[in-house]
Amino acid sequence: MSTISVVIPSRNDAQMLASCLAALARQSRRADEIIVIDNSSTDNTAAVCEAAQVRRISVDLPGIAASTAAGFDAARSEIIARLDTDSRPPADWLQRIEAILDKSGPLSAVTGPGDFYGSSRLVCWLGRHLYLGGYFRAVGLLMGHPPLFGSNFALSADVWERLRDAVIRNNPCVHDDFDISYHLRPDMAVYYEPALRVGVSARPFESWHSLGRRLAMGVTTLRVEFAEEPPLRRRRERLQGVVERRR
Repeated sequence: MSTISVVIPSRNDAQMLASCLAALARQSRRADEIIVIDNSSTDNTAAVCEAAQVRRISVDLPGIAASTAAGFDAARSEIIARLDTDSRPPADWLQRIEAILDKSGPLSAVTGPGDFYGSSRLVCWLGRHLYLGGYFRAVGLLMGHPPLFGSNFALSADVWERLRDAVIRNNPCVHDDFDISYHLRPDMAVYYEPALRVGVSARPFESWHSLGRRLAMGVTTLRVEFAEEPPLRRRRERLQGVVERRR
């Protein structure tokens, strides 16, 4: 059995965070440590972490990328799992992650989909099949492997050790999950597991402003990544690496 750290970036989202920590407390396979990255919150995030007896790390540098990287740096386990504050993992979430990564090799990552909650059936369906489904299909085609979904993924500590100096930390307009996905090297395996599901809040679809902000971050992220490494060259090298791993 491997040890598992769960990292949760948070900013002024104490109520959602409390529900996420409660879901983690019900895991059939408990986390060896839970780390909440408090990105300059002004609500009662600190009190929620203290009540749940989890580790809280303060990060002043703004943005989800900085928070996630700080949490992964601080993790002390062999597997690092990632959730958002609005993620609702089922009771077997960590058990599934451990089973997949324990048998997949030291340079591996796993991700799964989300089931949206908190809005109408139509909005949740569209979020799951168009918004999130489109992300997995389009970005997967671009990268040559499934992209990681920030609300629901895990990777080995060995993967993070290789990536930690390459990922973007100082740009608050970059999606951390896309950035980590883009920096994965050809010798690193990524698994998409449909059964590895978590609940995810539909609040990105509450307003056009909220949705537009996320899409604008996506455009910025693409520009940053493509400037660092051309996408076609990256995809070609990735697919060559897959062929070599299968030999």
